[in-house]
Amino acid sequence: MTLTSELLDRALTASTDPPLRPLPLEVALLLRELAAPPRLAAHLRAVHDVAVELVDWVRARHPGLAFDREAVLFGAATHDVGKVLHPEELAGPGSAHEAAGRELLLRRGVGADRARFAATHAGGEEPGATVEDLLVAVADKVWKDKRVAGLEDRLVRALAEGAGREPWEEFLALDELLARLGADAGHRLAFQAAFPV
Repeated sequence: MTLTSELLDRALTASTDPPLRPLPLEVALLLRELAAPPRLAAHLRAVHDVAVELVDWVRARHPGLAFDREAVLFGAATHDVGKVLHPEELAGPGSAHEAAGRELLLRRGVGADRARFAATHAGGEEPGATVEDLLVAVADKVWKDKRVAGLEDRLVRALAEGAGREPWEEFLALDELLARLGADAGHRLAFQAAFPV
């Protein structure tokens, strides 16, 4: 086992405080097959963990809202997979990984309905962005306590429409959740930073 594969394994399985959930098995296997950079695996794990909190909150608050929980979790767990092909974007800005990630997933047999998150996670601004797209995009921001008002407003509107509630009610509830999730950002950032690019 090489040092990089050993570090990748630790990024995927190491215990953390507070605990981070493991990635779905199919994603962990994919990242191992791709020899993903350990930092990428750590990042995907942190975003996936936040996505679990978000979807569980939505399910509890909106039991009648139809959305694909598993698609959101897969999307959060693979949203930056294109950085395997564009590792320079792990340490700096860039968006080449978005289309590359979608294509990589499609070539590996992932359906377009799930591969899309690699290309849409940047902000959920695409026409027809679904609740699932918005949840993945929010998870990719709030994991590091970044708040994006326009993105959150789109999610609030989608949740309010889906539940028949007033947008201000949804805003207050979502804001409280995102503030709580953001409070643990330092731990997630430290976990990610412990792994090399």
